[in-house]
Amino acid sequence: MTTTVITNIGNLVTNDPERGDGPLGQIRDAAVVLDGETVAWVGPTTKAPAADEAYDAEGRAAIPGFVDSHSHLIFAGDRTQEFNARMEGRSYEAGGIRTTVKATRAATDEELEANLVRYLAEARRQGTTTFETKSGYGLTTHDEARALRIASRHTDEVTYLGAHIVSPDLADDPAAYVDLVTGEMLDACAPYARWIDVFCEKGAFDGDQARAILTAGQAKGLMARVHANQLTYGPGVRLAVELDAASADHCTHLTDEDVAALAGGNTVATLLPGAEFSTRAQWPDARRLLDAGATVALSTDCNPGSSFTSSMPFCIALAVRDMRMTPDEALWSATAGGAQALRRTDVGRLTPGARADLALLDAPSHVHLAYRPGVPLVRAVWQRGQQVPA
Repeated sequence: MTTTVITNIGNLVTNDPERGDGPLGQIRDAAVVLDGETVAWVGPTTKAPAADEAYDAEGRAAIPGFVDSHSHLIFAGDRTQEFNARMEGRSYEAGGIRTTVKATRAATDEELEANLVRYLAEARRQGTTTFETKSGYGLTTHDEARALRIASRHTDEVTYLGAHIVSPDLADDPAAYVDLVTGEMLDACAPYARWIDVFCEKGAFDGDQARAILTAGQAKGLMARVHANQLTYGPGVRLAVELDAASADHCTHLTDEDVAALAGGNTVATLLPGAEFSTRAQWPDARRLLDAGATVALSTDCNPGSSFTSSMPFCIALAVRDMRMTPDEALWSATAGGAQALRRTDVGRLTPGARADLALLDAPSHVHLAYRPGVPLVRAVWQRGQQVPA
């Protein structure tokens, strides 16, 4: 395998406090050696071992590749008109998903895969190297299974979200749709997925329905994650913790009991500020969660309805400006926090043995991700040890 040494990194974020300064384990004037798909060495440039190839970072900052642990990238069409109307004062409702369901069902496999590839490439250029993505815009056994089959060709982090909303085909019989999601559809989808998810929300699935769906998936070997407490207070967060779900996602409307449950359990609170930005909704209170001791991740929630962004730097800037996170906390949550939300130990850090995923910034520090919002600061990206084309 080819080895590569990246030298003259002005500030390297390792996410390992034992390897450098502060919680992010920062090393000044640093170097990283990549051996095939793995990080082989990190430390001062002056002590860097020789490698087959060399790259001069010229004083730029380097960070672990972003871990986007929540996205919805298997879809067709867009919802420009819905967004435009909402900006004129109409509130977001879960039922808007039906518009995308209609377009997705009508699309060919080739069209769906082309869209997925385009959005993944867009995200990589902005520093994202680990992606989770979900089904949820087919809502038939055939369409959910084909979405997951397509997604599984591009990422290991594939989530079955047949329980996004009740299918329009069974709108008058939600119990029959839950039976489908936990039966025939689950059987067809489980071979392509690692995770099962449910939108536990008014207008989607209540607590009892969500429990039935998640436990059925767990019985099939899928691990749980939950769309929880986005639009209203509800049982989603506490159900996620009870079932040891890897993450409870959104977490906008939380009681003290919800916060205590997250702080006391293994479930990561994944916050999705792109959704609040795009819907003019209440911001999640990241500060409250962090001060309580909960683990927080940041993700894009990239989807055509409520958060049509693939930019993790943008979400970091929103988290710092509007969710009361520090720049250090936001970067950790977008990298190591996302890894924890996927129960991964090989990504979200730059230490020996980790996957060789990193982003080089046209800035002296990661703080510029929030300090210079909207500016394309990612200069170069390596994924599995290979530099990604610009």
